[in-house]
Formats: sequence, C-alpha cells, structure tokens
Amino acid sequence: PRAHCLWRFTSGILMKALSVCASAEVSSLLPFRRKQEGPGHSALQCCVTVAHSGRNLTIRNYLILKTEDGDILLDYSKNLVTKDVMHMLVEMAKARGVEKARNAMFSGEKINFTENRAVLHIALRNRSNKPIMFEGKDVTPEVNKVLDKMKAFCERVRGGEWKGFTGKTITDVVNIGIGGSDLGPLMVTEALKPYSKGGPRAWFVSNIDGTHMAKTLAELHPETTLFIIASKTFTTQETITNAESAKEWFLVTAKDSAHVAKHFVALSTNATKVAAFGIDPNNMFEFWDWVGGRYSLWSAIGLSIALHIGFENFEQLLKGAHWMDNHFHSEPLERNGPALLALLGIWYINFYKADTQALLPYDQYMHRFAAYFQQGDMESNGKCITKQGSRVTYKTGPIVWGEPGTNGQHAFYQLIHQGTRMIPADFLIPVQTQNPIRNGLHHKILTANFLAQTEALMKGKTEDEARAELEASGMSGEKLKQITPHKVFEGNRPTNSIVFKKLTPYTLGALIALYEHKIFVQGVIWDINSYDQWGVELGKQLAKAIEPELATADPVTSHDSSTNGLINFIKQHRA
Repeated sequence: PRAHCLWRFTSGILMKALSVCASAEVSSLLPFRRKQEGPGHSALQCCVTVAHSGRNLTIRNYLILKTEDGDILLDYSKNLVTKDVMHMLVEMAKARGVEKARNAMFSGEKINFTENRAVLHIALRNRSNKPIMFEGKDVTPEVNKVLDKMKAFCERVRGGEWKGFTGKTITDVVNIGIGGSDLGPLMVTEALKPYSKGGPRAWFVSNIDGTHMAKTLAELHPETTLFIIASKTFTTQETITNAESAKEWFLVTAKDSAHVAKHFVALSTNATKVAAFGIDPNNMFEFWDWVGGRYSLWSAIGLSIALHIGFENFEQLLKGAHWMDNHFHSEPLERNGPALLALLGIWYINFYKADTQALLPYDQYMHRFAAYFQQGDMESNGKCITKQGSRVTYKTGPIVWGEPGTNGQHAFYQLIHQGTRMIPADFLIPVQTQNPIRNGLHHKILTANFLAQTEALMKGKTEDEARAELEASGMSGEKLKQITPHKVFEGNRPTNSIVFKKLTPYTLGALIALYEHKIFVQGVIWDINSYDQWGVELGKQLAKAIEPELATADPVTSHDSSTNGLINFIKQHRA
C-alpha cells in the first residue's frame, strides 16, 4: 500500500492548538497558529491511507441521523481534514459561543439585534408543542391557531367545498410573492410533486417583469384559479403590482369586484390594506415579525405548499424540520449534523480561501434546492460587518450554486475536477426513487454517477495512471507526451455525501432545517447577524427615484454619467 494524501500544508508547517477566547476577533482564531519544523520535514502527514489497488479510504467519517422517517447518512470522509483538525474546529465553535447562541435562539432572545427581533422559525414547526417563549409568552398556541386555519382552508379547497364565482372548484393556485414568499414554497412544491395527487396545480409569480405574470395567466382560467397574495405589509412593490395585474385579468371575466373574495386570499398582517384590495380579512393568514422571509415556508407563507400536497403532508414537512431542530439543539457539536457541515465550510472558506459552495442534489425533484439556499445562505451570511460594528478581516458567506445531477456533470463539473478553484461540494441523493421506470435502471445509473463523482473528486488520476491508460489505448511518442498532462486529475477536491431513504415531506423538512442551522452556526463563528438583509435596501431606494424619471421624455442628468447614459438610451429606444 501507499499513502495518498487528501491534503497537506506547506512543508514545514504544523497546526498547533488554538489560543481562543470568546471575545477575540475571529481573524485571530481562524488562522490556526503554525509552528515551523525542520527543513524538508512534512509535519502533517496523510490523514488517509489508500491501497494501491484502488485507493480506498481506510478511515471513514460519518454521522447517521436516525429520524422517524428513516436514516439520513452524512458521510464527510472525503474532506481535507484529520481527526485533530475536526477537534480544533469544534473547539473553535465552542470558543466563538455557538452553544450559547444556539440556546439564545431557542429561548426567543432577540438575536437579530439590528431589527430588534427574535428568530423563531423553529416555533413554526414545534410539533411537540413544548412551550417556546417570546417576551414571556408561549407562542405555540398562536402558531397552532394559524395552522388550524390553514388546515381547514386546505380541506375546503381540496375537498371541493370552496367554489369560484361560477360554482366551479379550484384547479389552480397562484402564489404571488417574492424572495422568501416565493423561493421556499416554489422549491418545496417542486420537490414534493409526487405527493400532490388530489390537489390543485401550483404556480408562482415573483418577478416584476410582466412576462412572468403574462405567461402564467395564459395557462389559467379565471373561474377555477385561486390567487395567494404573500406580503406581510401588503405594500411590497413587486408583489402588489403583480396582484393588481392578476385582479385586473380576473375581473375581465368576473366583472363584479365582489367576486374577488372568492378567488384571492392573503398572507399578511395588514388587514386594512387586504380588505381594501377586496380580500375578506377572514381569509387573511397571519405570521409574525420573528419569522424571517427566507425562513417563512413553515408559516402561513407555506399555504401554497399545503394546498398542493395536502395539509397532512405539510405537517410531515414540519415534523421533519422539528426533528432536525431537536437534533441541532441537543447533540454535542462533534456529533451534530448542522455544526459539522458548518465547520467544514468554515475550514474551506477561511483556510483554503474557497469562494463558493456547490449543492448538487441527484434528484430531479430537488432542482430548485440550490436556488433556494442561494437566498438562505447568501442573504443570511453575505455580510461584512461584525456584531460590534467593525469590518471583518476574513471571508464570510460563500457563493452558493448548483444543479441536479447528472445535468451538472455535463456543464460545470469540468471546472470542479480540473479547474484552478477549490469548490467544496455537497452531493445529495435518495436511495429510493419516486419513479422506478425500466425496473429502476435510471436510478441505478444516477446512483452510480453520484458515487463515482465523489470518488473521482477525491482520488483524481495521477500522471502515471493517465499515461498508462493512453498507452493501453495505443498512443505513444510525442502524442502521448502531449496528451498525458490533460488527462491528469489532481484529486483532493472535498465533498460531503448526504444519502437518505426517499425524498418524502418529512425528509425534505429535515434536510432544509439541516442547512438552516448550518448557516446559523457559520454566522455565529463569523460574528455577523445572519438574520437581517440591509443589502437589499439601497437598490430599492434608488429605483424609487429613477422610476418617475423614466416617465418623462426629458434627458436625465442627475446621476453618474453611466446611469444617465443608460436611462437616456432606454428613453430614446422605447418607441
């Protein structure tokens, strides 16, 4: 056998224990102290021994999460870490106050201090009904009251009791919202399509671009369509503009504005504006300011999910997330799924200077999973100011991206395998498919590719192996010399593998909560507020100033030269 290093520091460098204190700057914690050894001495040896016959791992790092709906395997063996590294990362998390912050969140403290809000999406899926306190009051009864209202409404719509203005049952539901009021419900309804039997079709309109609304309405019939307007304040520009356009389209057929109440409901807290729109306030489903938009699919914002898959399945989604909440809250960090994912991410972002994180689900139903966590991660941890108000001196949130396998293999895996950037990747797959066509052949091929990619990213292919393959194919001489370097794979590309029995509502809920809590842990370590989103505001403010300028024919000179030029070009070419 021979040693195959998954990773090694520069020769002569040895990681030493952290000097930590809870108040220290993260920049003093993240770069572990290093100690020079004698020249030529490789201080940190291989963490994995690999057999020459196949370079199989002899050390395996994994965690099995034993949920009520089946095991979830988190295999993190194919990472550039040793046992000592993981131990020190866990100690760093403790020193940064992850456990204390975790308890503060679950206790209803206002950890979103810039907006003076608690962060209690965990209360939305508290299926144990244990008290969760906020300002001295248990919020669980209020949450259950809204859930009961959602359940009754879903049963009326799905059962055919709720009729449109012509007496027909509802066949289509259109969710009009943006950001967290769109991305979560869209991702979940796509992921759980196999559970939608007996429910209305689900549509989502978010973009202010009229094309989004026009293309959706072209597929619908006013007398059988129900619109859900998702806006807490009922003032969100994109959402209310789209809602007004939908109402206008509806009234072309319905004529009488009194019929709006049969075809529009609201997810909001502004009863006055909801009523002014024409929606019966009794059909307004409330939520609370301790529910962040990107964590709101568990709330009334999930009404489109519940209508599509049925409330029983929606409740299973909540139960799966609740299981993960309990796991995250109770398990020590070294055996804690969200914490382990978070620490591995910190390792690559802050030690290896990785800029991105790939999410690669090998399940077509999960094709919106990465897009959903683009908001979940990037809006949460895309911050550069610490909780003390100083600018960070280290990298924070990564760029999150990905596509389903095997599509991604034929698009961007080239860069992951042979590019110049390190791209840590999470691979996810169900053992069982929802569609076992051709006696499971498709899923067998899919699974083989899932397994092969993580192995290939770890092992790579040496120059000797590449040369031997080419020689076996008959290549020799200058051509062999020319082509061989292009066939080499460095390997040592880190991956996590997350394997679960089947993509059920329960398991999906657990997976979403797994990543939510991962994001939380990283935010604590980076000392940033993961629950505000001030970066969204500046562009909105400027857009309000520009919009009236677009309504006139006069040249604009009030902006920088580039923006003036863009506005004036657009004006000149509108006719």
